[in-house]
Amino acid sequence: MHTDLLAHIARYVALAPAEAQLVRDHLVLQTVPRKAHLLVAGQPCCASYFVLHGCLRMYFITEKGTEQITRFALENWWLADYASLLSQRPSQFFVQAVEATTVSVLDYARQEELLARVPALERYFRLVLQRVAAADQTRPVFQFGLSAEELYHHFVASFPGFAQRVPQYMLASYLGFTPEFLSKIRARPPAGKAGPLGAQIS
Repeated sequence: MHTDLLAHIARYVALAPAEAQLVRDHLVLQTVPRKAHLLVAGQPCCASYFVLHGCLRMYFITEKGTEQITRFALENWWLADYASLLSQRPSQFFVQAVEATTVSVLDYARQEELLARVPALERYFRLVLQRVAAADQTRPVFQFGLSAEELYHHFVASFPGFAQRVPQYMLASYLGFTPEFLSKIRARPPAGKAGPLGAQIS
């Protein structure tokens, strides 16, 4: 139980056996059916979720009533609304299982207790959140610096196989496209590959 999370922690910091057991004792294993929500907008976010198996998405509802996906979490990724988690104010986001998903749940109050008892976890979470911050900082460079088609192919190259795991409309929402526009991009060969008549598609 929680073996993958402990392996993930071990990539960043070393824990003594007693400390690893403390981590296990502070976690809850939860199975989330497809389309079920772990967080609903208007409620405070009370926990962080580490994906052991499956896929989660975080999204909000725009003024036009459409879903805007801001983040996905696959295996070995953490997901939480950190602004709500830290302030315990109502969240603006939903967290939903894209497919049947199993998560390790770390309640915020228990996390604070765990950090006090296992100081090495402060470094672990700092390093993990630094990677998240770096990715968030880089994302606009690709969003605004690449064409829509380049952005799609960059995403697919960065996360091989992921595009096949989520519905097309979700991927379109995350990338900022309409599903129809994404369909057109996917129907065209990637840049540099010959089209039906041997022309180079750019």
